[in-house]
Amino acid sequence: MSADHRKNLLFKALTCLAAVSVLGIVVGILAVILMESFPALKHFGIGAFLGGRDWNYTREIYGALRPLTGTVVSTGIALLAAVPLSLGTAVFLTEICPHRLRGAFGAAIELLAAIPSIIYGMWGLFVLAPFLDEWVQPAVGSALGGVPLIGSFFVTKSAGGVNLFSASLVLAVMIIPFITSIARDAFEQVPDVLKESSYALGATRWETVRKVVSAQSASAVGGGVIIAMGRALGETMAVAYVIGNRHASLDSLFSPYTTITSVIANEFNEAGGIQLSSLFTLALVLFIANFLALGVGRRLVKGKEK
Repeated sequence: MSADHRKNLLFKALTCLAAVSVLGIVVGILAVILMESFPALKHFGIGAFLGGRDWNYTREIYGALRPLTGTVVSTGIALLAAVPLSLGTAVFLTEICPHRLRGAFGAAIELLAAIPSIIYGMWGLFVLAPFLDEWVQPAVGSALGGVPLIGSFFVTKSAGGVNLFSASLVLAVMIIPFITSIARDAFEQVPDVLKESSYALGATRWETVRKVVSAQSASAVGGGVIIAMGRALGETMAVAYVIGNRHASLDSLFSPYTTITSVIANEFNEAGGIQLSSLFTLALVLFIANFLALGVGRRLVKGKEK
């Protein structure tokens, strides 16, 4: 056996070991979460735990419905706020911005992804929440508070701006660089000949972006949005700072609430027994949700590449 052949075999073995190690870490984490979740699942049952409204320390009754609702609602609002802004930014960078400025703007947007989440939480608590409390929440409450059926969800129920809506906007700012980067890369991969042909046929820039660029990159952009959704689902510290961490009914977007990650972050150190197992069960729900979201996102991106 030649020396080069032995080196190739060694290289193959090392790379395989690295891949198996990563897979083993993921499986190990999942196994630990499953084992720690078993007492709560056995005690409450899967249906009762996921549908339970109460989170009562005295009676040791724990249900995931409210943290799960807070996670879904905050992520949904974050996507509604971040997706249009991100796609508009990506279009500007690829189609409108002068070439000499694209690098600076792109680097500034990507820098947002490098900011630690605790910094976002502090910014949300000391800057965004007071601003929303003083200027946005009263205006929205006055405009929509009297609408039948949904008006109560826009009435301010707490002072200071520490609520579900503020946490959702912090999440929106955090996921903007992820969606923007993926959308920008997808737009740049659209062949120039297609855009030039569109302009040659008399299409405006808006029509070219809407009918050519967006159509060619829709799958990749959709995958990027889902990947960003997975990022929002798992965010912890920034949400815990701003959401208020209140176990109660969701009576307004402007009232304190809770999410899966904020419950785990605030209660894990002092939890024990069935409460600790319930927290692990919440972590299991979040793990599965993130896995599914990222899997769908990667499938969409791969479909576009093919």
